[in-house]
Amino acid sequence: MVLHAALVLLGLLVPCGTDFAPPIVNISLDEPPELRWAPLLKAFDINYLRTAAAEVIDSTVPKWVHHALAPVVMGLEKYIPQPYAGEIRGMAAHFGASLSDIIILNFAYEVSAFCTSVVAQDTNGQIYHGRNLDYPHSVLRNLTVNLIFLKNGEVVYRGTSFAGYVGLWTGQSPNKFTISGDQRGKDHWWEWWKNVVSAFLLKRSPVSWLVRETLEGAENFQDAVMRLSKIPIITGVYYIVGGVRAGEGVVITRDRKGPADIWPLDTLDGGWYRVETNYDHWVPTPARDHRWEMACKALNATGQDHINMDTLYQVLSVYPVCNGITVYTTTMSAAAPEKYHTLIRPQGCRRTE
Repeated sequence: MVLHAALVLLGLLVPCGTDFAPPIVNISLDEPPELRWAPLLKAFDINYLRTAAAEVIDSTVPKWVHHALAPVVMGLEKYIPQPYAGEIRGMAAHFGASLSDIIILNFAYEVSAFCTSVVAQDTNGQIYHGRNLDYPHSVLRNLTVNLIFLKNGEVVYRGTSFAGYVGLWTGQSPNKFTISGDQRGKDHWWEWWKNVVSAFLLKRSPVSWLVRETLEGAENFQDAVMRLSKIPIITGVYYIVGGVRAGEGVVITRDRKGPADIWPLDTLDGGWYRVETNYDHWVPTPARDHRWEMACKALNATGQDHINMDTLYQVLSVYPVCNGITVYTTTMSAAAPEKYHTLIRPQGCRRTE
């Protein structure tokens, strides 16, 4: 309550409507890739999924380009690695959609992911990780889903995503690490197409596929950081990673071929948190974008001795950290995996005078 009052007095905390939790869907990795996404149909109306998918594609890729690319995309389908080829093929069958549309849909989500991520450490060495995911597609609020990936009935990892999308921008490997991804720079649709070709022909991973692969395969925080730093990807991105021990927090600035920068927590020198939006941390943010500045102001008002899951959510609720295109907010801590928490922002957040 003290923090809440402080943020209100600072003019930082604004109403964000009635936030609500997304549906939870279990994905069994023991199932064949073509079948494992079928449970989505129990949580979402199939006709709505088709309509929403078309809206996302049309608002990302010009319609004439979409039609022109369809046969080319079909020619590239054979280059998609498993399990994604099977999953996308199965998704097309479940949706009653064309394979090319589902491929284009999945790469459409690789564009325009404007986000804010925070990794922070309290005075006891506990690591907290939070993110706002911003997309200029309001329909995504009705497609947001919490996914639990299972093997032999056990949770391997979990994340928050969108129905119809096989990648992850937000996820947690229980008792190991957490990951969020933030777009680096801005890709236009013509650059997006280069990324598709890069993924298939040069065998580089889409940034969200690498998140999934790391959540499933990495043994610990250090292993995750190594994979996310070095494996070639289709475009630049920021990977934010939190671990389970003091000091295990980092922002990885990625180029296509490797790391451009590694920015770890440095609590001995006052760096108990790191905030990443969509800009390199060593250059000034654009004057029009105050998300980084206001997130830092809110974290400083909170203080290291008061940071926790609840106060981190409040930090992510200040304007413009939470803004009109914020789709959802996730807070997580790998050392307390049961506390993984996502809320959808039905109207985003708007400044009140």
